[in-house]
This record gives sequence, C-alpha cells and structure tokens, in this order.
Amino acid sequence: MSIWRRSSIPRSSGKNNAPRSAARLFAVLFCALAVGLFAALMLGSTETDVFAAIGAWLRGDMNDPDLRILIYVRMPRVLAALLAGSALAVAGVIIQAVLNNPMAAPNIIGVNSGAGLCAVIFMAILPQALPFLPLAAFLGALGTSLCIWAIAARSGAGRVTVTLVGVAVSSILGAAINTVKTLFPDSVYDVTGFMIGGFAGVGYDKLIGAGAVILSGLLLATVFSRGLDLLSLGEETARGLGVNVMHSRFLFLMLASALAGAAVSFAGLLGFVGLLVPHIMRRFVGSSHRYLVPASAMGGAILVLFCDLLSRVLFAPYELPVGILLSLIGGPFFVALVLTKRRG
Repeated sequence: MSIWRRSSIPRSSGKNNAPRSAARLFAVLFCALAVGLFAALMLGSTETDVFAAIGAWLRGDMNDPDLRILIYVRMPRVLAALLAGSALAVAGVIIQAVLNNPMAAPNIIGVNSGAGLCAVIFMAILPQALPFLPLAAFLGALGTSLCIWAIAARSGAGRVTVTLVGVAVSSILGAAINTVKTLFPDSVYDVTGFMIGGFAGVGYDKLIGAGAVILSGLLLATVFSRGLDLLSLGEETARGLGVNVMHSRFLFLMLASALAGAAVSFAGLLGFVGLLVPHIMRRFVGSSHRYLVPASAMGGAILVLFCDLLSRVLFAPYELPVGILLSLIGGPFFVALVLTKRRG
C-alpha cells in the first residue's frame, strides 16, 4: 500500500483541543505575516512610502522612485524570503518524519550543502544555463538525503549518531564547494555570500522556476501530510499498517529535496530554519502533520522575513547577510537540543 494514497491513510488521533489550538496559532501567524510584509516593504536602507507607491501605480507613473524601489528591490526580496523560509521549514518537517529524528534538518544533515555543491558545479560548468539551477540543486539535495538515509538504515545508529554523521557530511561538502570556488574563480560568482545565505541581488528571474517548485512541493506536503504521521510512528508500526515504507520514504525524501534544493538555488545555504521552526510549531499544534506542515510553512516564512528585515535595518546602509542572523539564533538552539536529547 502506498502512503501517497490518501484513502488508505487513517486520521491522526491528536488531542481534542488540537484544532482549536491550531486555529489560534494560525490567526497569530497570519497577523505576524501581515505585519512583517508591511514592514519589509517599507523599511530598508531607504525608507519607502508604500501608499505613495500604490498611488503612483494607480496613476500609471512607473518612474516614481518609491514605486520602482518597491517593485524591483523590495518585492523580490520579500517573495524570496517567504518562499525560502516556508520551503526549508517544511523540508525539515519531512526529513524529521522520514528519519524519525527530531534533530534532523536540511542544513544539519548536509542536504543544503549537497544542493549547494551541485549548484556551484553547475554554475562553474554551465554558467549560461542558470534557469536550470534549481534542478542541479535538487539532484544534490536528493543524493545527500539518500546517503544519510542509507547510513541510518544500514548501521542502525542512534539519532544523535546519525545527526553527527550528517554534520560530518556537511563539512565535507562545504570543503568541496570551496574547492570548486578555488578551481573556477571566474565562473563561480559570490560563493562566499552563497555559503552564508541571503537575498542580496535576488530578482524575479531567479524566483520563477524555483517558486513553482516550492509552491507545488508545499501543496503536496499538505495534501499527503497524514502519511508523515505514519512514518513518524516508526518503521515496524508503519509496515504493520500496510505501508510500503521504502517506497514512501523515497518519495518524501524526493519532496524534501525538491523544496530544499529550490530554496538553496536562490537563497544560498541558509541554516537552522528546518530545525528551529518545526520544534516551535510542535509546541503549539502537537505532532499531527495535518497542522504541523502548514504551521511550519507559515512560521518559516515569518522567521526568514523578519531576519531579512533586521539584516537590512540593523546596520543600514550596510547589509548583514540573513544567514548570519539565522545561525546566531539557530546555533544555540541546536546545542541545547543535542544536550537535551543526550540526557534523554
């Protein structure tokens, strides 16, 4: 039985107050998202009057400075932050369910680095084919995901051990990225910014293909979210319920890799979104992926949006890469999580 058939997946037996708690959380997330969108469009190294820009757009004055900043500078960054945050957060939810490991995340186990390595190699070899960059990033993310999954399945290692193996794999892939940078210094541009992660210089051309992949992946993750509930119960329990565990894990890893790879293709190696957001959302909606997937998508979008806003205004007119802020937030969180799991 395939886990992708919705009719064969039983409903999760969550707490009775889960829908009510989820409704309150989604209301709060929607308000936070609205505030973040308005602030991100108005604030930056140069303040922009959104209402004046809207008025200029209604008049057809496309040369208005506020309107041009809004359309060609602020809007692409806002869209990039929303897409990257939601994609990485949901990819983290999927990887944690597939590996049954709450400490797994795209950047922790090397999925982001795998996507980044293939993207950098693609930029070095085929710089004229940048529209296909999300495909290269997807292949790198999928290869790394399958590698970590094979290690976890064959060795029977514990959760912390698998996480540490992923950290080692991520370091090796990072060294490989630096090697490509050294060998192709003229073809691979701004690799330092790419490895830190950020949205400086992002445009609509980079978002069209990747955005289509991310929106499709988020829809699939939401539709088949109950399948993640079964996988998170463990291999034996899921198989006892008639699930083809091997087939289902592969399909979900493909989905997580597509989300992470598409985000990496324009945002670089942003870290800790896929670890931080799912853990926070679980405290409010529980472990049912019916609520966890959309809540994580919104939470990831809000987190990256506000971090990008802070990166633009804290040291204006200078800009701090958003990946630095995410690492400053996520690093201590990961250390605390590892210590907690080790005690358990």
